[in-house]
Amino acid sequence: MKNVLVYVEHADGAARRASLECIGAARAAGATVVCALTGPGAGGAAAGLGAHGASKAVCLTGAERFSPDALAKDLAAVAREHGAKAFLAAASITGRDLAARVAAHLDSALFTDCTGFAAEGDGFRVTRPWLAGKVIAQCTSSAPVFCATTRVNAFAAASGDGAVELSEKPASTDGKAVVVALAAKEGGVLDVKEAPVVVSGGRGLKGPEGFAMLEELAAAFGQAAVGASRAVVDAGWRPHAEQVGQTGKVVSPALYIAVGISGAIQHLAGMKTSGTIVAINKDREAPIFKLADYGIVGDAFEVVPELTKAVRALKAQG
Repeated sequence: MKNVLVYVEHADGAARRASLECIGAARAAGATVVCALTGPGAGGAAAGLGAHGASKAVCLTGAERFSPDALAKDLAAVAREHGAKAFLAAASITGRDLAARVAAHLDSALFTDCTGFAAEGDGFRVTRPWLAGKVIAQCTSSAPVFCATTRVNAFAAASGDGAVELSEKPASTDGKAVVVALAAKEGGVLDVKEAPVVVSGGRGLKGPEGFAMLEELAAAFGQAAVGASRAVVDAGWRPHAEQVGQTGKVVSPALYIAVGISGAIQHLAGMKTSGTIVAINKDREAPIFKLADYGIVGDAFEVVPELTKAVRALKAQG
């Protein structure tokens, strides 16, 4: 079996789901997974990776501050030491930053935001959208180490019942770029890229006050995030962090609900790989209906409150 190195992000002693999905992608491709972690709490997070399909975990220790260029050099070294045929990281902000640097160290091309990962001959093949999702490409590489980032929510997290083999390796401390502080976002709002359910609003909500009912619907689902179209963000109704689309964030939730969004190509490019798409719009000719799995032609201010009631009722039934 081919070894695949997965960089695992973690917080509060547990691996982030996006990284567990990377492990799942590698396992589904029939690979043996070697994980690499760093930072405070890495040991605790690594100890639980056996339950998610990892065989080995390397903790990079000793670095007092996070340095992407130093860590990338270390990850490339770990990949070589373990004979990894591929390197994977989640397509998060950190993962995208690191993966490009790791690929450079390994003299490899980087395939980003992949929605499929499979073994092919002695190497691997990925599936990824191109040209704002107009083309779905199948990509291979002749590089010694295949490097890619995986789209969040595009893969299932793996499970396992074995113990992970833990080891430690001193981290490099000669990074040129160093993170000196983190300013945490207040409120603990779930990011649209990581949420399993996204409820997005557009100009059909008529103003920022219209998003209150979307927030209620998201709260009814639980583990859901509120998104927005570019027009809404440009108008100052919602923050840019919630923008879904080609110039915002690309999301792949299990359920995407588009409320009052007509379906401009730029928006569709950011959510068309969602599992199930529901569109609510008064205009039955809105382009969003061509992509939606389910469409409701109606007034959002009448439909959404009723949908919220129905979701709450189902939740109450357990």
